[in-house]
Amino acid sequence: MTTVTESRLAGLKEKIESRQALIGIVGMGYVGLPLALLFSGERFKVTGFDVEPEKVKTLNAGNSYIVRILPAEIQAAQRAGFHATADYSEIARMDAVIICVPTPLDEHQEPDLSFVTGTVESIAPWLHEGQLVVLESTTYPGTTEEIVVPLLESGNRQGLKASRALDEPGLHVAFSPEREDPGNETVARHDIPKVVGGCGPAATQLASALYGSIFRRVVPVSSPSAAEMTKLLENIYRCVNIALVNELKQLTMRMGIDIHEVIDAAKTKPFGFQAFYPGPGLGGHCIPIDPFYLSWKAKQFDFRTRFIELAGEINTAMPYFVIEQTAAGLNEQCKSIKGSKVLVLGVAYKRDIDDLRESPSLTIIELLREKGAIVAYNDPFFATVGRGRHYDLNMTNTPLDNLGQYDAVLIVTDHTSYDYPAIVAQSQLVIDTRNATKGIDSPKIVRC
Repeated sequence: MTTVTESRLAGLKEKIESRQALIGIVGMGYVGLPLALLFSGERFKVTGFDVEPEKVKTLNAGNSYIVRILPAEIQAAQRAGFHATADYSEIARMDAVIICVPTPLDEHQEPDLSFVTGTVESIAPWLHEGQLVVLESTTYPGTTEEIVVPLLESGNRQGLKASRALDEPGLHVAFSPEREDPGNETVARHDIPKVVGGCGPAATQLASALYGSIFRRVVPVSSPSAAEMTKLLENIYRCVNIALVNELKQLTMRMGIDIHEVIDAAKTKPFGFQAFYPGPGLGGHCIPIDPFYLSWKAKQFDFRTRFIELAGEINTAMPYFVIEQTAAGLNEQCKSIKGSKVLVLGVAYKRDIDDLRESPSLTIIELLREKGAIVAYNDPFFATVGRGRHYDLNMTNTPLDNLGQYDAVLIVTDHTSYDYPAIVAQSQLVIDTRNATKGIDSPKIVRC
């Protein structure tokens, strides 16, 4: 005999399969907006929620504030029923709600879940029985079940609980980690497998059905904690391996060996090796932050993640290494870093994107200023750099002309639009942290 709950479960699955389900996505940033466009592209009616009025206004005008997302994509989504709002009461109309808000670190390098908790508290009063709620924000194992679920249950006007069994009524809550890679043009978003872990089989089934409508493959796991840990493992894997090559870069420089030549040779091995590359430090919302989430959580289990902490220390120190190499390069020209004019090329955290989050450029600029350098920057994606959670620069983009006026040009982000041979030719000194000048032979270049 089919229960009422099972019937409602089947009803929501049918609405998803027929593209009749209404989708609400909270957080119209680098994760939420691309996700909204994926759903809109599959004929779902999507409502984007954001607390920033300017974002809501921009989207509803059919425009975009993310470089890689064209206004035409927003307008196509609008024709499919997309609109943006700051009114959380519209949550009541949704069949599924997906949370895509930031999870940064605080000033003590500990998890800051204020965006998650604030969002959950805002949507909880409007939720109704049978709704699916999915958290996508990267976080430590246990967040969904230990923080999100209690807040949803305590804040819901109907007194709903999270469903744990197929025949149990209530809210269906799951975690599915975002796997966005800004600037990646080789893998289409819908080709990235989607990991899903629900608080019970019903939530897992519904979340799998929902994401299965826009992703080619869904990977269900046993719990939200397993899904949360999956995302951390992915990014800690990258963090540790990047730290390894960053450390080896410093060693090979002393030994007179080109680390990039070594990596290129090593990656010809068809098994057992994956190439990672050194740089001026880690950027983006995931790799510099996720290891600290797990390290913090591990302490609750009387466990110290020494390997992860060491990798974090090495990567965090890379901007300081860049400053040392810049000072050494200037010293070779009988100049002090204090009073020298330095142009930083690129402030985005990686090439060809308009994303400043945790960018090592920001730290490098601050360190240069502390050393007394006169600093300017150029980046085709940022007309200005003002104030953020961890920086206060208030700078304006400097045109790429008269490079000879600078004592050093420091390549931090290797945008493909830069003409590196011309930059080297026109500059007094080039500090290259990205191997952007590969193949250019000049005594002006310091590669670090």
